[in-house]
Amino acid sequence: MAKAKTPGRRPQTAQPAIAGAAVAADAPKKPRVTIPQFLSQVQAEGRKIVWPSRKETWITSVMVFIMVVIAAVFFFVVDTGLALASRFILAIGQ
Repeated sequence: MAKAKTPGRRPQTAQPAIAGAAVAADAPKKPRVTIPQFLSQVQAEGRKIVWPSRKETWITSVMVFIMVVIAAVFFFVVDTGLALASRFILAIGQ
């Protein structure tokens, strides 16, 4: 059952004196990592890297080149079309 509201009164909420104080007090402390531990963690993450094969790199490079050529042709056609249209429109006024 819902609690009836009292007219003219606002509910009292606890406000911290400093906004970040309540958040900082609730957050658990992270353990400090020493330099040797950090380096071993970096080394472990480095072992997880999977490098692409020579064939995968070649195929990806060719695909990028093809997409660049397609984009260049598209923008050349659009630029040429807009240039011709602007020349035509400007020639009408003369």
